[in-house]
This record gives sequence, C-alpha cells and structure tokens, in this order.
Amino acid sequence: MLRLFERRPPPGPVAHIEVAHAGEVYRVALKRLSTSQRFTLRVRTATRDVLLTMPTRSSLRSAREFAERHAAWIGARLKRLPRPVAFAPNAVTPLRGVDHRIVHRPGARGVVWTENGAGGPIICVAGEAPFIARRVADFLKREARKDLEAAVARHATRLGVAPRRIALRDTASRWGSCSSTGGLNFSWRLILAPPEILDYLAAHEVAHIVHMNHSPMFWKLARRLYPETERAEAWLRANGADLHRFGAEGA
Repeated sequence: MLRLFERRPPPGPVAHIEVAHAGEVYRVALKRLSTSQRFTLRVRTATRDVLLTMPTRSSLRSAREFAERHAAWIGARLKRLPRPVAFAPNAVTPLRGVDHRIVHRPGARGVVWTENGAGGPIICVAGEAPFIARRVADFLKREARKDLEAAVARHATRLGVAPRRIALRDTASRWGSCSSTGGLNFSWRLILAPPEILDYLAAHEVAHIVHMNHSPMFWKLARRLYPETERAEAWLRANGADLHRFGAEGA
C-alpha cells in the first residue's frame, strides 16, 4: 500500500531530472513504461542525451536516487560521445560517404554547390556568413530528396507499387518508415552515408508497402530488392549514430 507522503505522479509525458557530479550537471529524461521491471539508463548518441526508463509506478525519488548512483557513469559516457560538427567554414562533413570540406565563397554567385578542391571535394557556400549552416543543411536535404526519390522509384517499379508520398525528417531512432497508406518517410541524413546505404533504406521501405511488418516474407522481399541487406544493416549499426553529429547548429 502506498503511504500518503510517497505520492507518485501518474504516467504521463517524459519528464526530466537533473543530476550533479564532479561539478557537472546532467539532464536526464524519464520515460515510464508499463512493461519495464527495473530502472535502466541509456546515453543516446543521436540526440546526445540521457534516458532513464522506469516502471510505471516507481517514484520520482527512486528514479533520482538511481540516476545519482550512476552519475559518474553518465558523465563518462557523455564525454565519450563524438564531438558535434556544425556546418561552418572549414568543417568537414560527409556527402554520399565522401568527406567534403565546407568553403565560404561570400562574393560568388549561386547558393551551394560542390567542387573538387586542391585538398579534395568541397562544398561551396555563397552569401553571408550567418546563413552558411542553413544553406548547407538545405542543400543536403535537396540532395537527399533527389537520391531517395530516384531509388524509391526504381524499387517501386520492380514491385509494381506506388508510394503515396516521400517525406524527409530528422528522426533520432528511425532511418525510414512506411505508413499504412503507403507514405514513406526517411531521414535526410542518409545523404551523408555511402550511396548503397541510402539505396538499401529505399528498398526496405518500399518492401513495407507490400508487407507492413518484419515477417520472413518481408525480409525475403527486401533481400530480393537489395541482396546486401545484412551488410547495410551492419553498417548502420556501426556507423549510423555518428551521422547525427553533423549539422549540430542550424541543421
């Protein structure tokens, strides 16, 4: 039986607590799950934050005590995250799996384009400095849409299906998804990965138009569209989270 002074908040949206350790303060998101039997902590690379999953009826006090006991672990894991890379002059960002250096060309005509520079491929950005980050992000999203539309069309033609729409997002947990109505959603950050990874995700989501699940029949169809499915999945597990560190400002 709960005591009156141990009132526990009802399940609701994710809340936050702050945990201090060695002069640092860490913000920890709380997520209540009815299926959770214990407290678990996770440092999310994509969003660069900390998530504490807890049983539905656990108290906020217990959650705080658990986080405080693991504050040193939280700090160590956060420090190990790769540094974010803003879209700024001289920063290096991948484009279709190839590193490109961002070069500001304030007096040039145009908006954003690529060139082969003396030290390798570059992304050139015209206009005023405050708009560089947004212009690079917009350029990458346009390139992502172009490549994804072409890849989706190719795979959809093979299956004789037609997606209703293609939308780009900046999701932290999914690279793509397919709605029950046949709408496809993709992370624009796939343009940072090698082309075969983007192609795989296009094939994967097109296959979902036929099978809205991950049944053996789905995987058989996905592998027919993209035979190197396992290799692409392995690449995403090893390198996918790293793609989220690019464009930390203005993306």
